[in-house]
Amino acid sequence: MTDQNVVVVMGVAGTGKTTVGRLLAEALEVPYAEADAFHPPANVAKMSAGIPLDDADRAPWLDAIGAWAHRHQRRGGVVSCSALKRAYRDRLRAAAPGVFHLHLTGDRALIARRMAAREDHFMPVALLDSQFATLQPLEPDELGVTVSVAPGPQVVVEHALSALAALRPAAGPVPRP
Repeated sequence: MTDQNVVVVMGVAGTGKTTVGRLLAEALEVPYAEADAFHPPANVAKMSAGIPLDDADRAPWLDAIGAWAHRHQRRGGVVSCSALKRAYRDRLRAAAPGVFHLHLTGDRALIARRMAAREDHFMPVALLDSQFATLQPLEPDELGVTVSVAPGPQVVVEHALSALAALRPAAGPVPRP
């Protein structure tokens, strides 16, 4: 497949970006990248200590994700990235025009339960409030769709595939899971 969008699976920690991202990449038959792998060790140490990242911490991380998205523009790809602020998404779009944002949402209680159940992840539940405080939802002029995570990953992927299919009605169907 060619000329696909790169999908950025975004949202606060604990929304299932990795799970949904992997499933979506598999359905689209494109590469998947985990944004956490792009963090320098200093960022991971800071978050592990319960200290939120600031914009200066995030800049090289976003640039690395943007570079990955740029390299995958023609074939398509899926990358998880919190992309909480409009400025962060603008930075990703500057690197890879046409990037599509899949914003995963859920209420704080649901997300906190999911985070508490995770094992071996550096992001503590204590940072969830800072994530929600930073979050700027997708705006009408941003290419993307907002989907609740409450129904589960497979339903989220189905919604994403439908939204992507609507982008290119003349190009034929998007693969289904």
